[in-house]
Amino acid sequence: MKDTGLINITEEDFINYEERKRASLINSLSGFKSANLLGTISSDKKTNLSIVSSTFHLGASPALMGIIIRPDISPRHTLENIRSEKFFTLNHVNEHIYKKAHQTSARYPREMSEFDSCNLTEEYLEEFHAPFVKESNIKVALKLIREIKIEENGTHFLISSVKSIWAPESALSEDGHINIENAQSICVSGLDSYHSTSIIERLPYAKP
Repeated sequence: MKDTGLINITEEDFINYEERKRASLINSLSGFKSANLLGTISSDKKTNLSIVSSTFHLGASPALMGIIIRPDISPRHTLENIRSEKFFTLNHVNEHIYKKAHQTSARYPREMSEFDSCNLTEEYLEEFHAPFVKESNIKVALKLIREIKIEENGTHFLISSVKSIWAPESALSEDGHINIENAQSICVSGLDSYHSTSIIERLPYAKP
């Protein structure tokens, strides 16, 4: 990409952007993010699957993960199911399923499972209540601990405990590090740009 100099986009500029252009700009601003599928089930046993990129580690002791869910001004089947059942799954998107995973962002009616509509397979492991994605290589069982509504924009911050992890043996190092490249996990930027990764170097623990 040819360097043509820096462009300054002010708050006044992007506020006046068309809605989709502004969303595309701000969503891609934070750089590469994880691409995951959340698997949920309702009280009447209807399954749901949705792609999320706002997932992050909150701590290791206890093992907690944070997830941001968009405002529920329109039906959010994933959020409704998590509130109701408490248990759900997080499944890494890989290079073989990213197109199907992206399609789960479409607004399907509640009676249509994204598993079926997007040609992904429900999988139940160790009698965990919520469905995993069979085609995913790294899968995490989660339990909702607390939900915090973010007043500034109506999004929902979910604090969840890690109940169990499934990963390929080849992706696990002796020191506990997960090599997500060996598991073919990919990342996303913005709303619709998917990327493979390449490790530069793994550095030692930093000390003064």
